[in-house]
Amino acid sequence: MHPPSSDGAPQLKRFLKPIHLWAIAVGLVISGDYFGWNYGLGKGGPVGMMIATLFITLLYVCLIFSYTELATAIPNSGGPFAFARRALGPTWGFLAGLATLVEFVIAPAAIARGIGAYVNFRVPELGINTIAIGSFVLFGALNAWGVGMAAMFELVVTAAATFELFLFFFLTAPHVQVSLIVQEPLLPFGVGGILAALPFAVWFYLAIEGVAMSAEETLNPERDIPRGYIAGILTLVTLALGTLICTTGLLPYTELIKDDSPLPKALASVLSPDHPMTHLMVYLGLFGLIASFHGIMMGYSRQVFALAREGYLPRFLAYIHPTRRTPIWAIVVPAVVGIAAVLSERTDEIITLSCLGAVTMYVIAMASLFALRRKEPDLARPFKAPFYPVMPAVALAGSVFTLGVFVVYSDWRVTTLFVGILVVGVGMFRVLVLPKLPR
Repeated sequence: MHPPSSDGAPQLKRFLKPIHLWAIAVGLVISGDYFGWNYGLGKGGPVGMMIATLFITLLYVCLIFSYTELATAIPNSGGPFAFARRALGPTWGFLAGLATLVEFVIAPAAIARGIGAYVNFRVPELGINTIAIGSFVLFGALNAWGVGMAAMFELVVTAAATFELFLFFFLTAPHVQVSLIVQEPLLPFGVGGILAALPFAVWFYLAIEGVAMSAEETLNPERDIPRGYIAGILTLVTLALGTLICTTGLLPYTELIKDDSPLPKALASVLSPDHPMTHLMVYLGLFGLIASFHGIMMGYSRQVFALAREGYLPRFLAYIHPTRRTPIWAIVVPAVVGIAAVLSERTDEIITLSCLGAVTMYVIAMASLFALRRKEPDLARPFKAPFYPVMPAVALAGSVFTLGVFVVYSDWRVTTLFVGILVVGVGMFRVLVLPKLPR
């Protein structure tokens, strides 16, 4: 049996405070500062990547300030699923939930392979896939143990990763050379290079929206979610821009795209490869990967739990452990899918698929905000999107544009797979699930 609410629905334990929400927001994303973004330099050059990053930063700032309105008005672990279902109906709710699952269930596989590669570099006897699979087992168990321990762990590793990045800025900022960033030609790959760099700019912020999925475990969602979200996005903007400037200003961008360690490489050019601070950057960099991996696991389990609780997925996935108060099967089953993705060994395609799911969900979420403003003008909104309708309109337009760019510039096989998942999923939902839902 799982602990019921007054209406019999399973409930999660309330524990989280603003500091935990900040840690989840930053931790979900912070691995993007350590690796992945640097490949955008090979698409657009330093200036092209900077323009792409500024555009994506504007998109995410508008998105999160708008998304916070939804998260506080409808504090539900389903996040975008709950918003879209209430605003646009059950089919759109399922579509938003499915897109979110594609993002959150697939992304950990890419990060797990990053952790595996990181450890394998230092301990060659351990295979990349072995470490990646072990990461799913270890952090799945930590999530299942209890939200209190999981949240405290996320806070510690996120704080360590954030501290390391600020230390990196402190050591490298005095040595930044503007001539390495602003060089001729400014756009070596033209305007198309900026567009091609957008997916890598998204990697700086991907998954921050997962904070909304912790709403039911927050002590005071109406007050705490805005504090955690806003602190989180401001921290991430600082980290993204600082990382970009303090790396491209130290080395030619052609050197930064050669592997997944742009920060240690940049720091080594200022100090030395054998300097203790360089080694510290290398070893503590693992905290950033772990923070994102663990945080996204927390996010996907809550999304699966919420969908299953409402009957949109098999109901056994909504099972809550009677003492730990955690959604056990909602943690385990997606982890199995993630392990299968790890074994495919296609990290670049995994990242692209995850980004397609994210931006699709952003479009539906912002459409839901406008629909709810019109449909339920009297809905209690503890936090309202500033400068409405400008901010959500910018987020909506930016998301539609970015989705279009992804479709054009992504591998057609990945796009086809993504569209196929949505079409088959929605088709099965309308035939098998929708007729059984209460009217």
